[in-house]
Amino acid sequence: MPDFDFDNHRISYAEYGEGDRPLVLIHGLLMNRRMFDRLGPEMAERGNRVITLDLLGHGRSDRPPEMSLYSMTFFARQVEALLDHLGLDQAVVGGTSLGANTTLELNHLAPERVKAMMIEMPVLDNALLAAAVIFTPIMVGLRFGEPVLKMLARGARRIPRTNPLLDIGLDWLRQDPAPSSAVLEGLFLGSSAPHHQFRVQMTQPTLVVGHHADPLHPFSDSGMLAQELPNSRLIEATSILEWRLSPERLDRELAKFLDDVWDTPDPAVSSAADGATAATKTGPGSASPR
Repeated sequence: MPDFDFDNHRISYAEYGEGDRPLVLIHGLLMNRRMFDRLGPEMAERGNRVITLDLLGHGRSDRPPEMSLYSMTFFARQVEALLDHLGLDQAVVGGTSLGANTTLELNHLAPERVKAMMIEMPVLDNALLAAAVIFTPIMVGLRFGEPVLKMLARGARRIPRTNPLLDIGLDWLRQDPAPSSAVLEGLFLGSSAPHHQFRVQMTQPTLVVGHHADPLHPFSDSGMLAQELPNSRLIEATSILEWRLSPERLDRELAKFLDDVWDTPDPAVSSAADGATAATKTGPGSASPR
């Protein structure tokens, strides 16, 4: 797998397809880019250049055990560094859960690099209590159960990859527990997403995908985000499993969204072109506008 350097750490990524319609997909917490092994090629077949990456502490990227290396800001900067590495000025950026929040953070830090967003299952204001209840015991288990978890990881790594949905779960077990604990602790110490006052300023086209009956990714967060973003569309999935088991409908929604995004002129480019046209009209021999 290709990789690049970010602050002296290796970040791994994969590419599907080619062309001038880049789409960066970012995985969920303690998962990896393999969760897009089906969606990546599918979107590539529909005319997109799809790039998936393993954030630091995940997958085949370096997994240092220092908590100070993990934060939403650092994850967003890694995506920005990926764009720099590939020579891309802009891309459609999207992700699931942690990947959704990383996308929002990148938009806050470097909005000029984000042409549009795909946000699946964001973890925002209404998920804070559930996140604390779910991840606190996981952090305790990772910290104090490390010897047992290391043995489980060695056993899980011997299981061949067969079913994408099963592998998403097994990938949790295949990891060394110390870096996973550091990832969780680093995220808990920092901000999990840009504040409301910054989200309402994000004007890029955005596809928001949410579902009900999930306390960690409540539909109320997806609905709230869709209301905050002035150029967004909300899609309700039947469950967390729809895009994994019966993906056709959501694949079509994403493909149409990408077609619309790339068929729409960039406002910044259009403004520059309009300015050049106006300058030409007011050249020598033309009347100055009043």
